[in-house]
Amino acid sequence: QVQLVESGGGSVEAGGSLRLSCAASGSTYSRRWMAWFRQAPGKEREGVAVIYTVIGGAGYADSVKGRFTISQDNAKNTVYLQMNSLKPEDTAMYYCAAGVAYSFRVTDYDYWGQGTQVTVSS
Repeated sequence: QVQLVESGGGSVEAGGSLRLSCAASGSTYSRRWMAWFRQAPGKEREGVAVIYTVIGGAGYADSVKGRFTISQDNAKNTVYLQMNSLKPEDTAMYYCAAGVAYSFRVTDYDYWGQGTQVTVSS
């Protein structure tokens, strides 16, 4: 079992920055891959960034590449999402997820946090 708790969401103006945190506990095997997803009202949940916690390699959706950075602090069992140059279209509920494969698909992740809201105003 894996437990995930997100924090760090909030409201910012366009061009601003936020850092999301995801504190993880439980099976390290089950959270070898950690990801951030987001879901805007009326839209499907989409993957934005993935990290391989064993060595730190990461991947990004095209929509956030160059603006978002996923990272980890293994001593704290925490994964971060640094979001810079935020745009109104980044407004969504952001979820942390844990799984055992590199993927941007919702169905490939077994464990989810409760989400944290990010709102970007123009």
